[in-house]
Amino acid sequence: MINRDTVQRVLFDAIDEINDSLPDDRKLRKQPETRLFGGESTLDSLGLVNLIVAIEQRLDEDLGLALTLADEKALSRKASPFRSIDSLANYVLELVERPDNA
Repeated sequence: MINRDTVQRVLFDAIDEINDSLPDDRKLRKQPETRLFGGESTLDSLGLVNLIVAIEQRLDEDLGLALTLADEKALSRKASPFRSIDSLANYVLELVERPDNA
């Protein structure tokens, strides 16, 4: 069963992967409130894209979920699902619960 802990573990694994290529002062903290997008984030736009790709790959490899995270629905939201680790975990769970992903 896919739950918040499972999704968060996948997100943290992807963050570990991305952090390997970042300088120490730009590494992401593995905490729910860590900002992924916007002024408080240590990621630039390319870093965010790399993180999203790493998460999509890990979701597929680890959980068998072929999800597209950065699509029109995500980008058109008033509140971006990429604001923080917590908001991204919520978005992944929302996608998993959609009937077309069952």
